[in-house]
Order: sequence, then structure tokens, then C-alpha cells
Amino acid sequence: MFTIGDFARHGCVSVRMLRHYDATGLLRPAHVDPASGYRYYTAAQLSRLNRIIALKDLGFTLQQVREIVDEKVGADELRGMLRLRRADLETARTSAQARLLQVEARLRAIESEGHMPTNDVVIKNVPAVRVAELTATAASFGPEDIGPVIGPLYDELFRLLDAAGIAPTGPGIAYYEDAPEGGGRITVHAAVQVSAPLRDGDFRVLDLPSLDQAATIVHRGSMDAVLPTAQALAHWIDANGYRPAGHPREINLECPEDRDDWVTELQAPVTRA
Repeated sequence: MFTIGDFARHGCVSVRMLRHYDATGLLRPAHVDPASGYRYYTAAQLSRLNRIIALKDLGFTLQQVREIVDEKVGADELRGMLRLRRADLETARTSAQARLLQVEARLRAIESEGHMPTNDVVIKNVPAVRVAELTATAASFGPEDIGPVIGPLYDELFRLLDAAGIAPTGPGIAYYEDAPEGGGRITVHAAVQVSAPLRDGDFRVLDLPSLDQAATIVHRGSMDAVLPTAQALAHWIDANGYRPAGHPREINLECPEDRDDWVTELQAPVTRA
């Protein structure tokens, strides 16, 4: 048998934790000396301790841990729980990273208030263009909702185009509409310029209408950091006697592997106020 100190060392836990598990009935010592009160454990109890620690680290409460280990959960079941927990943690980490990026973008927008140059804004006519596209619905126009939708759409679109033997002939064009069901939902169009017959099917080929007047500005960098540029464009539209006539289009002029080197033109349809 092992003293509580020796067992703690072999189990890579603290003596305090073992005392707590004893007090809660989760892991009782194999023997308690009636005279001294010293606790003693056997090597066989390391198996239960390992399950307790693994389940606790997976996020289960001590009550849930007790119920699971008392049911003699096996290694395969624990492995399955680990896979599920890993997926949850990866999702949480991705979500947290996205939130941090958006906070950073908001901070940059705050810091650039009154300082973002707007002399690069150009009013121009945007001609009609033929595109292939896929669409889906996002919960809102917020980047935290648009990003997870538009990325997979483009991945699937390029896969389908390759399978159909259709090569893009121009840049990607992302554009947006208010979804028919309302509630702030947005229809996301992931499109790319092509030269192909009009079609409907697993993807759609259509002629994207021209814009008679569009206020345009070039954004350099990741679209996660587009907020200051987009708001500079909004300030220019308001200050120059225009009003928006729809959601801006995003023209992917350059999309290297490093997203910080992306070059994107924002094309906001406008009319005279």
C-alpha cells in the first residue's frame, strides 16, 4: 500500500485533492489506520483516479464523474468523450479568436475616427458581370455570422467549378441581400467571375446586374479588419450627399495565402440623397 503522499506522487495529483475526493466519497482510501487516521491506497486505485481526473478535465462535474466511474466507463468510451470535448474546445477557441479579432477591428475603428483618409473613395459605374455562385443564409450581417458562412461557400463553389471544368475568369465577388424571412438574416452570395452558359443546379451561373453609381474604396488586409475602411466609406457617403442603396459588394482583387496581404474593393451602391 501507499501513503497518501506516495499515492499523490504516483497519481500526479495533490494530497489536498485526494483528501477532497475522500471527503466527497469519490475516491476512498483502501485503508485508514484507526489509531493514526493515516490514509493508505493501492496501485489498483490509480485506475479510478485516472478516470476521475480525465473526466474532470473534460468538464464534467464531480457528481457526473461519480456517476460515470461507478458505471465502470471503459477506455474506448473515455476516448469518445475526449474527441467530443476536443471538438467543443476547438469550436470555443475559434469563436474566442474571432471575437478578439472583431474587438481589435472595433478598437481600430475607434482609434481612426476622424483620421481615416476618404480621398481614395471613387464614384463609378460598375458594369454587369457573369458569375457562378452559391448562396446561404447568415444570422446577421455581423462578421461573426458572415465569416463562418462565406468561407465554406467559396470552398464548395471552387470544388464544384473544378468538377464541372469551369475556370474562374475574374475575381471573387461577395454580395449580400436581406433574407426573405427577415429577422435581420442575410442572404450571402459567394460568387466568382466566369465565362460559362447561364445555368441553375448544384451552383448557379447568372449575370450580376450593373451598379449605376457605386462609392468604392480599396481595403488592404484581412477582411476581419475591414471595419475601419467600411466606416470610412460610410462617412464619405454621408458627407458627400449620397445615401446607400444596398449592401456593399466585396471584390477580391488579390487573395494571397497570407490574409493580411489581401486587397479588396468595397463597392457600395448609392443614390443622391
